[in-house]
Amino acid sequence: MRYVMRQKFFSWGDDFTIQNESGEDVYFVKGTVFSLGDQLSFQDMQGNELAFIRQKLMAWGPTYEIFSERELRAVVKKSLFTFFHCTFSVDVPGPDDLEASGGFTDHEYTFVRGGRVAATVSKQWFTWTDTYGVDVAEGEDDLLILAATVVIDLACHDKKD
Repeated sequence: MRYVMRQKFFSWGDDFTIQNESGEDVYFVKGTVFSLGDQLSFQDMQGNELAFIRQKLMAWGPTYEIFSERELRAVVKKSLFTFFHCTFSVDVPGPDDLEASGGFTDHEYTFVRGGRVAATVSKQWFTWTDTYGVDVAEGEDDLLILAATVVIDLACHDKKD
């Protein structure tokens, strides 16, 4: 399934709208404005929370937790010692972790699970806000990959720096 993830231009927090390949809004990610560390609510268009993203503050390097129904779904962590590209681990409970890696500009990357591509992400250039095309392979967890894509955007393009 293909998605377009667009960061809102005028918003207090890190807010994203996600559309499916038909151009319909299917998800909304709402960032919390006044919080210690990043906190985001991943919602359907009716406002039902599907996942919650929280930055871990006492960690080596950018680390985020993704919760769904109050259960930890994944820990997304940026690798600290990579030289010419950016790498993130998406540690899910049990086996089948994901790894996201891409070029040093952090605009093009792939998620790989067990040696096969689970998703590709490409940033669209010449837009006013961060806009990504996310192509999720069949059988993969779309919500988890989209939430991890939001995390990677936050970790690589933190506006507070």
